[in-house]
Amino acid sequence: MSQTDLALDVIRKKVFFHNSVDVWISACEEKNIDWNSIDNYKKFIEYLLKNNLQLKAFNLCAHEAGATEEAKTKFTELLAEEKDTNPNAATYTIKLNDKSIDLIRKFSLSE
Repeated sequence: MSQTDLALDVIRKKVFFHNSVDVWISACEEKNIDWNSIDNYKKFIEYLLKNNLQLKAFNLCAHEAGATEEAKTKFTELLAEEKDTNPNAATYTIKLNDKSIDLIRKFSLSE
């Protein structure tokens, strides 16, 4: 993948606002890590919130996650079970601009 077509750049070209699950999957793709971990997703959201990235709560339905993508649908269903008790398990809309993409790319699971 060249610098000009990294996963986050590709989805940003489609629309400005994306759901946090798609952003998480794209960020994992760039870092070559598995996106299926609910705990790692929650660490990602916690990081974004702690760094004051503007997130808007968003109820992501399974069909919006891509009902044909079974793993992604299951992932969003597991998040939905926790979202009322843990804000890091919620889904959000994220505006992908240079600042937000830079912050997202700085995320590390080792933090």
